[in-house]
Order: sequence, then structure tokens, then C-alpha cells
Amino acid sequence: MRARPILLMLAGLLLSGTAYGQTTLRVGLNEDPDVLDPHRARTFVGRIVFASLCDKLLDIDEKLNFVPKLATAWSWSDDNLTLTFTLRDGITFQDGDPIDAAAVKANLDRARTLPDSLRKSELASVADVVVVDPKTVALKLSKPDATLLAQLSDRAGMMLAPKAFDTFTQKPVCSGPYSFVERVQNDRIVLQKYAGYWDAANYKIDKVVFQPIPDTTVRLANLRAGDLDMLERLAPSDVPSVKDDPSLVFAPVTGIGYQGITINTGNGDRAKTPLGQDKRVRQALELAVDREVINQVAGAGIYPPAQQPFPQASPYYSDKFPVRARDVEKAKQLLKEAGQEHPSFELVFGTGTLAQQIAELTQAMASEAGFDIKLRATEFAAMQKEAQQGNFDAMQIGWSGRVDPDGNIHAFVTCKGNLNDGKYCNPKVDELLNAARQTPDQAKRKELYDQAQAILEEDLPIIYTYYQPWPFVLSKKVKGFTAYPDGMIRLKGMSLEG
Repeated sequence: MRARPILLMLAGLLLSGTAYGQTTLRVGLNEDPDVLDPHRARTFVGRIVFASLCDKLLDIDEKLNFVPKLATAWSWSDDNLTLTFTLRDGITFQDGDPIDAAAVKANLDRARTLPDSLRKSELASVADVVVVDPKTVALKLSKPDATLLAQLSDRAGMMLAPKAFDTFTQKPVCSGPYSFVERVQNDRIVLQKYAGYWDAANYKIDKVVFQPIPDTTVRLANLRAGDLDMLERLAPSDVPSVKDDPSLVFAPVTGIGYQGITINTGNGDRAKTPLGQDKRVRQALELAVDREVINQVAGAGIYPPAQQPFPQASPYYSDKFPVRARDVEKAKQLLKEAGQEHPSFELVFGTGTLAQQIAELTQAMASEAGFDIKLRATEFAAMQKEAQQGNFDAMQIGWSGRVDPDGNIHAFVTCKGNLNDGKYCNPKVDELLNAARQTPDQAKRKELYDQAQAILEEDLPIIYTYYQPWPFVLSKKVKGFTAYPDGMIRLKGMSLEG
């Protein structure tokens, strides 16, 4: 006679995210992450999962300052060729093994040498990693590297349990506050609080479930229905209704990344198009697209137009490259000069409401200048694999941004850059960007970036469209959330009430 009320009570506890004293935070993601291995991964949403799963040597605060994480201190040698880290006492991987200097060396060596590692270019300056003592590790550089701290505050600095290296993709064992439970592709990733974490007392949530829901309308509906507790990347069109909803909290932050169109200029047969081979066609495409229209129509006014990879908040943003206004007549003139008055190409984009809307806007605006654009929506992780293989003409894709300017440009436009899917290659750009990597003086470094950008503004291997904001939405019961410019979700200090 008592069974039914008890079952109803348990169902209510589960729906509220609490069962038997356990709290579960359910997060709606815009895409499904790719491989759960920081050395192999490249998706933005994967970095959100890693923020809870895998700790780094250092992190950033909400003002983009470097702060201790697994390392408590770091210092440079006088010649800027040795970077030394002091590790925290008593820290362990999620398998209980100590995180010591030998483990740090094993991780950095893996990131530098794994055949399919995407961290190689980020750690290219590291010639050797030396274990000084169990708590001290020294990175010996082949040349000064002004970008290295920023790289180590992201995936390149994440520490994986060495015993799990060979099976990490299937069962990650890492160093963060939450350990891996399960992954169901395109459905959920479940993490459980690691009781042995060095700062466990400041993590109040017991379990976190990441759920990929590409449709922004469905994602918001799930939040309103109580099936999610928070979501990342609210659709701009939903901003007014969320602000008016007393059960929700709108928590946007200006990001450090961008969205744009990457052109295949040198990656296989599909680069052999007028768009890929003639910069005048690319220049015409840029002039045909009105960035402010994208901002107002698709972005509800929260997507600032971009002309360069550095956001306005960056000290490396240059006023030499203001956003170009739309000019359809000049675009037509350029196409006529190129002998391509009606060029045709395929624009691939990740599945999702907003991505499709922007692709359709681009298609419509460019058609007025003479372009014939075919659209193809592809699941995001699959699109990235195709991009690496050169299976695209042009690709609508963004970058979540990095604290150091190098992270927003070098890997995308240097000849051997790990993220240079279009295989654009200009030795002079390589020379300038490589020099910027080794120049600690900010003013001199900025001048190098300006020189490189002057070339890129002409060649246009990437057409930047807007700067990416990170509009989070939370249920009222989620407390203690701080939005960071890198768009990561840091669970420290967060809790669920009610």
C-alpha cells in the first residue's frame, strides 16, 4: 500500500537533481565533444568537459590572469629558455597515483610526440622536460616562447594518469575534481566527484551530466522543463524571453574567440576552385557579406562584427584593420576581374539552429554579388574530421579563443599549423608569427602581428565574421556560477538549491 508514494517521492528527487543526498548538475551543450583525450581533442565543448575532468598546471581567473592549479609557482630563467614549475603537495590522479614531476614529464612528452597529438605545435618550443625533484619540473626550450604559459593553462597543460595513456579515449583517468563514469555518444557524458581531489571541499556538486543538444530551441525547452540545470550558448533570438523569465538567470560574458569562414586554399583537390585559388574571389565574398546584418538578424545585437582574430579587449587588437563595410558593386567588379562572375562553391557548417541561420544569411547576401553557394550541414565532430582531410570548399567554423594572441592565429594560418585545415601557406606569415612567439615585449610583438595581418587581410584564408560571446542560462536553483571569458564552466563554488 505504501509503494506508490515512495516511488513518486524518489522520482521527484531524481527530477530535482538530488537523490539520497547526491546533487546532479545537468548541462546542455551545443554539440557532442569529439575524443575525450586532451592531447587529441579539438572541440570547444570538449574543453568544457575537460574543465571538470582534467586539471592543468595553471589556470586563468575571470580577468584572464594566470593562477595556480596543479602547480603552485613558476619562474623563468634569465635567458627565457627554462620554465620551472613547483607542484602542489599531496595531489593525485583519479586512480590514486601521485601527480609528481615524473608524471608531468610523461604527459608533456606524450603531448609532444604522440603521432596524432594536436598539442605538438603548442609545445613546439619545448626541447626537453627535466625532473628536478618529485615536486619540481623544468621545461627546457629551444627558443624563447612568449605563448607557453597560456598553452599550459589549457589542454597542453592538462595532466592525464600515465597508467591510462593507452586506454584513455575509452576510459579517461585524469587529474580534475570529477572522474569519468560513462559516455553515450551524442547523448551524455557523466562525471562523478573525485573524493581524493586536493580541493574537493570547494566542489559541492556530486555528479555532472553533459548532454549535447544541438537544437537551441530544444535545449532551452529542456532547461525550462527542468530536464537541464544550465546551458551554454543561448540562441540570440531567445535572449529577450530568457531575460523576462523569473525562473531563469541570463549570464552572458564577452568571449575571446571568433566565428568565421575558413577557405580551402591548399588541402587536396577541393582547393582547386576559383575561391581557393584566387584571392580576388575571396575578397569579393568578404565584401558581399554584411557582418552587421549577421549581428542584428542572427545575433540579436550581441555578436560584434570581426575583421581580425583578436577581440577588442585584447592588447593585440589593431585599429589598422577596421571591419570592412559591405560593397556589392566592388565585389562584382573583383569577380569580373578574376573572370569568375558566377563562382560556385559548397559551404559546410555544423548542425545547429544558429549555424544554419548564419549560413543561409551568407548564402543570400553573397548571391547578390553573383555567388552560387550550396549549403551542407554536418555533425560538428564529423565536420572537423572532413576538414582535416580537405573535404570542403569553405567551412563556417569558429574558435573559442585563447588568452595569448598566438592561440588565435598561429595554428590556423602557418604552413604546418595543426588547425590549418585549408592548408594556407605563406612563408612570410610564418616568419612573422614565429618571431612574435619569441618576442616578450608587447609593443614589438604587436607590430609583428600587424605585419602578418596585413598579408592575411589581402589573402583572406579566413574571413572573420563576428566575435563569439558566451551567453549562459541557468536555473534559479544554480548558485555560485561565474562566467569566464574563455567560455569554460568551472564548478568550484557552485551548488544546487531547492
